[in-house]
Amino acid sequence: MYHNPVLLKQSVDDLVTNPDGIYVDCTFGGGGHSREIIERLSENGKLYAFDQDLDALENKLDNPKFTLINQNFRFLENSLLMYGVSQVDGILADLGVSSHQFDEAVRGFSTRSNAPLDMRMNIMQSLDAKKVINDYDEESLADIFYYYGELREARKLARDIVHHRKNKTIETTDDLKKLFSYLPPHKVNKFYAQLFQAIRIEVNQELEVLKEMLVQSYKILKPGGRLVVISYHSLEDRLVKRFLKNGMFEGEPQRDIYGNYEKAFELVKSKAIVPDDKEIEENSRARSAKMRTGIKI
Repeated sequence: MYHNPVLLKQSVDDLVTNPDGIYVDCTFGGGGHSREIIERLSENGKLYAFDQDLDALENKLDNPKFTLINQNFRFLENSLLMYGVSQVDGILADLGVSSHQFDEAVRGFSTRSNAPLDMRMNIMQSLDAKKVINDYDEESLADIFYYYGELREARKLARDIVHHRKNKTIETTDDLKKLFSYLPPHKVNKFYAQLFQAIRIEVNQELEVLKEMLVQSYKILKPGGRLVVISYHSLEDRLVKRFLKNGMFEGEPQRDIYGNYEKAFELVKSKAIVPDDKEIEENSRARSAKMRTGIKI
């Protein structure tokens, strides 16, 4: 399977409220969520899906209600305008890396396989993990590890990398992992997961792209339209939670004399929805998933 969709029924239940409406799947991947959305639409309904990964194009659905756009969802608004769409009824974004991208060892996303340092979701872009590791200065690397990987030892890690690459270019995931072979075995898995996450976020500019998509989503959603986001780590979830709460990513909204502020969305549920034990048992990658849904006010 290309990708096992997470929180499939819950996300589409929240998303589709008008069978005749126009909907967007920001992360098409294997098409699991898109297929479920189309099942809920009438002949008048329409679904536009986005994916920048060329591999995902092979999963394109043969359905007159469906259009697949080979673009990063940071270009959401302008891409839809090219199809004459300025407002939509709902937007779904299942963030993170697909199962296919993890399983394709050559892509360099997985900590389990030796592969070239790549980690690009869009293989046409120039920046890859090898450039980040070998070309970024020590301070920049430390910031990436600290802010994107939440690694407390970020400065030491950056220093180790810069020292090693003076003598030999770091080419593969195994080359990188060998630099930290001194780690105790019980810390290895979590450490590499955080390290690879940090590099991947930088390569793909994932947090900046997410912010751009959220802002554009608010602009193109109809009043009463729904934004459903499934995230997989605290950095993403924090941005989504804050944006759905007050339309901002940092700082505090301006309040009136009574302490009230103008909301951007009404939350469907105050707490994030998470997969149940059965889904996690069937799909271990669902373990860290959190889903939040907002209705545009």
